[in-house]
Amino acid sequence: MSLGQRVSTDRQLARLLQIGVVLEEVVEARAYSHLESLSPDERAELDEDIAELLDHAAEESAEHRARLESLVDEMDAETVGYDEIELLVREHYASNQPEDFDGLLYDQLCNEETAYKFYDDLIEAIEASDADYTVDEALVLDTLRTIREEEKEGVEEVTAIMEDRE
Repeated sequence: MSLGQRVSTDRQLARLLQIGVVLEEVVEARAYSHLESLSPDERAELDEDIAELLDHAAEESAEHRARLESLVDEMDAETVGYDEIELLVREHYASNQPEDFDGLLYDQLCNEETAYKFYDDLIEAIEASDADYTVDEALVLDTLRTIREEEKEGVEEVTAIMEDRE
């Protein structure tokens, strides 16, 4: 996703932060969905690193969502509830579960990379803007940079697990 422009109004910033909230909700729901979709036999087979990765990804996404929602709250904008997103994710992805652990890892890698790229583009668009926001811009950028770094670490973790499985 490329923003390709400046974030010049509070409304644009709030909407983009809300997109981040939804993105994190999707990543969280997908990670839990992957774990829940496994049969008892598959769970027994599941590499401990993969289980920890999915648990960590879900917990981290929930934390990112909370940080973004806090920024949106400061702007008096509404967010979409996690329950609504989780239901949509379950409906959309129920028949599209990865068939093996490699597919599961690839899906998680795509989620992490998408989130990283979104935050990278959002930071760039905010930095390119000369707008005055009602929320502290330094706080927004600091929050987004921290989240982006954690997404980068997620990409590296998934990649390392994938390389170890080869």
